Amino acid sequence: MELIINHTRKTFDILPESLEALLAMELPGKKKGIAVALNNRIIPLSAWAETILNNNDSVLIITATQGG
Repeated sequence: MELIINHTRKTFDILPESLEALLAMELPGKKKGIAVALNNRIIPLSAWAETILNNNDSVLIITATQGG
């Protein structure tokens, strides 16, 4: 099964059960400063746990960075 994460196709033996599970794998321990879009639709943090992923979904993960 595959997801497209930040424009890169990634294969999984078993898809993560939710968007929250995927983010825990991709960015362990980080929840603040993250914005996520699933199939070009922004998903609020409050919906991550109940957002189910499907094969070939496109996930865009944006993290805030410091600088200036």
